[in-house]
Amino acid sequence: MSDRSQFSLLGQRRFLPFFLTQGLGAFNDNVFRNATVLLIGFEMGLSAEQITNYSNFAPALFILPFFLFSASAGQIAEKFEKTRVIRFVKLFEIAAMAIAAYGFLTHSAVVLLGVLFLMGLHSTLFGPIKYAILPQALREDELVGGNGLVEMGTSLAILLGMMLGGTLIAAAGPIGPLLAALAVLAIAAAGYLVSRAIPPAPAAAPELRFNWNFLGETWRAIGFVAQDRTVFHAVLGISWFWFFGIVFTAQLPNYTKIFLGGSDGVYILALGLFSIGTGIGSLLCERLSGHKVEIGLVPFGSIGLTVFGIDLYFARPQPTMLTDLPPLAFLVAPGNWRIALDLAVIGVFAGFYIVPLFALVQSRAERSHLSRIIAGNNILNALFMVVASIFAALLLNAAHLSIPQLFLVAALLNAVVAVYIYTLVPEFLLRFVDWILINTLYRIRVSGLDNVPQEGPALLVCNHVSFMDPLILLGSIRRPVRFVMYYKIFDTPLKPLFRAAKAIPIAGAKENPALLQRAFEEVDKELADGNLVCIFPEGGITRDGAIAPFRPGVERILAARPVPVVPMALRGLWGSLFSRKDSWLNRARLPRRFRAKIELAIGQVVPAEQATATRLETAVRALRGDFA
Repeated sequence: MSDRSQFSLLGQRRFLPFFLTQGLGAFNDNVFRNATVLLIGFEMGLSAEQITNYSNFAPALFILPFFLFSASAGQIAEKFEKTRVIRFVKLFEIAAMAIAAYGFLTHSAVVLLGVLFLMGLHSTLFGPIKYAILPQALREDELVGGNGLVEMGTSLAILLGMMLGGTLIAAAGPIGPLLAALAVLAIAAAGYLVSRAIPPAPAAAPELRFNWNFLGETWRAIGFVAQDRTVFHAVLGISWFWFFGIVFTAQLPNYTKIFLGGSDGVYILALGLFSIGTGIGSLLCERLSGHKVEIGLVPFGSIGLTVFGIDLYFARPQPTMLTDLPPLAFLVAPGNWRIALDLAVIGVFAGFYIVPLFALVQSRAERSHLSRIIAGNNILNALFMVVASIFAALLLNAAHLSIPQLFLVAALLNAVVAVYIYTLVPEFLLRFVDWILINTLYRIRVSGLDNVPQEGPALLVCNHVSFMDPLILLGSIRRPVRFVMYYKIFDTPLKPLFRAAKAIPIAGAKENPALLQRAFEEVDKELADGNLVCIFPEGGITRDGAIAPFRPGVERILAARPVPVVPMALRGLWGSLFSRKDSWLNRARLPRRFRAKIELAIGQVVPAEQATATRLETAVRALRGDFA
């Protein structure tokens, strides 16, 4: 596992050109969109009715290509070499921006709205490649950092693009449309030139037969999403994020004007706080997750979205009497720092929420279908965005809720959706509890993580030092693990938690032979299903810090189901609060090694035919060394 910072990726050709291409695309998209909004809304002398019609029509035009062409875009991304497709998409962007330049210079709302549809198509084509190319370019321990950088770059590009697009039209006077036309063309050309430096990314499924039936292929793309239960619920989580985000960001202009008393500058400030917060949260994901896909951050993110979304309501539930405040005057007005903090921290938790979900989809989805899974994700995203717009319109217009009340409803609904998803997929919540607990008590260093197979069955064997061992292993290994545990520990008040984690209770042959037999059968079933199973072959937690002889149960498992075996060793846990070094009375005192440094060493895979209890014991002893 790499200990380098995620920022080191910015110095490597396998990432930097793609990062810049994606950033320039998001930047240009928002320069164009905001310039179009201000030109149509303020500079063309249209009636209020015309502006309202155009404003309502514009989002539909941008989203429509996601419904029509996402499935086809997924097929293109699977069938063809990805960098060639990226360059084609960037040439398409240049052509679209040439039409946009004509629309700016002639003040044609119809032309600009047509380009908005083309930019929606541009995003539709680029989307499946954007997230499918990262697993090809990056190692798995770089996925979270790479996704964090992409989300950070996208957030800042959106903010800077909106600022530039607005400035060109609002502040440049009569030459604003000309400057906007030149800007979008120049940025599109820069995006194409940078894309030429992206290294080749081979097609994932070159033999794929293209299906021109977009309705049938759309349904098929959603079917790919639904094949893996965890991936499916991760995609639903991503789509819900877009629902939540649209409800909040779509109301920011009116919220700024009515409840904050701010000018356009305050709107940009509010959007900037959210975008910068999202960028910070995205970057922090790598440090908090320890270079691995840590889905325990997702519940953490959803909790933050709910808490600070609720606080945003209480910070300013009533309209203000102030008007047209500039950004600095807004910040120094009473109570506004709280609102600014809420917006920024909502962004931070949004980063915690969305980055691990994207990384989870990339790491768990089958590579030959990943682009089509991303396409299915984009279709669901678009659907959730449309529903979010309808939802907000109904609550604001039919139910006559205020914008802060809408924020409150969305925040509370976010909590309900989160609980529902985590009930369906307990792995999210288990990883969250585990992540909080382990990172509070210990500082963990993991070596050899790549030795754990990314897919397929394997038996993990480890020394047993403390009651925390399963939680430490669960929090360190990327894939779900089924633990075999002593039945008397299983049958405690924590039994619902162990059951949710699909732990396998076991007893000694003299204690309960039926339960012992059932445990071996359950282990075999899990391995047959392609899962990881972890056992502690010593048969109990060490009482003297030494590794006890391995029992022959491991050989019985492998005789029934020959699978690869991964030896592992925990270091530094002997003498901790949860080990058996001291009596219960001594252990009841405050921990003497709070935030202790511990290690998990993972050895090379041992083939089933060579994996005797004696050999595995020797391997684990060598991994642990003298560091008990």
